Amino acid sequence: MGIANSVLEAVRTEMGRHPGTYPCKVGVRIGEMAAIDQDALRFCFEAMILETDLESLELGIEVCPRRHRCQVCGYEFIVRDYDSRCGQCASLETTCISGDELELAYLEVEEYEPSTAGAKSTQ
Repeated sequence: MGIANSVLEAVRTEMGRHPGTYPCKVGVRIGEMAAIDQDALRFCFEAMILETDLESLELGIEVCPRRHRCQVCGYEFIVRDYDSRCGQCASLETTCISGDELELAYLEVEEYEPSTAGAKSTQ
């Protein structure tokens, strides 16, 4: 619930910086090691926007795999089955470079069109 709330706060902050726009979709990037249940996040997000001005806001979730870089040869690879050996040189001297992210990736917005309804024609 806290993460969903933080995402919505970030959306509202950004919308305050860009008057005349409306948020359509917010994307978050979550590393597979971040221990965040996507279904629970989506459920909390949808519960929090229900019957609010953000009810039509869509949540996009991008899962980032655990990636390591070999300290010996520099090769970057995705860790599979907890095997962090380098796929190039088989070294165990590797460092995690991604997979623990939790970040706001993007915010898609639409601009409000000025309404001309009820305006008098000057022609």
